[in-house]
Amino acid sequence: MSFQEQDVRCLERITDGDSRALRELYDRYGALLYPVAHRILGNAADAEDAVQRTWVQVWRTSASYDPRRGVVAAWLLTMVRSRALDLVRSLSSRRRAEEAVDPEPASPAPDPSDSADRRNLRERVRAALDSLAPSQRQVLEIAYFEGLSQSQIAERLGTPLGTIKSWTRQGLQRLKEILPKEEWL
Repeated sequence: MSFQEQDVRCLERITDGDSRALRELYDRYGALLYPVAHRILGNAADAEDAVQRTWVQVWRTSASYDPRRGVVAAWLLTMVRSRALDLVRSLSSRRRAEEAVDPEPASPAPDPSDSADRRNLRERVRAALDSLAPSQRQVLEIAYFEGLSQSQIAERLGTPLGTIKSWTRQGLQRLKEILPKEEWL
């Protein structure tokens, strides 16, 4: 049984109220979600909060997963990104001032439970991003990690909206070629 099939089965069991299934998904993807939240939020406590909110949402909305829209890992990453961006938007001015002091967050300590497969995937994603044209990488990182729309990115970079859309489409297409969906299973 592939990872995707196991993940879908876990979500079905979660929908039926099986907390062990949630633990299985957490063990498989917890180490993948935390770095995304940490990169967006910039500190460990807020990242942990975003990840916890994500798992609560998984528990409550597991039935909403649609396998036709992508793999479970992508669904979880989208969810943690949304929770992290929600937290960013709700932070107080005190928090923003703290982050301004240290704009480059420290890397989280390596998680010993992080599997070799997940580390390998993370390295492949990093390498894939590094292979993109700088303009493509920049718009994808701004959109993903800062949650800006293409219009907002165009305004920030002083670049026409059509150009931003092209860079986004080209960057995503290139990532799709480098990291086929089958490798996420």
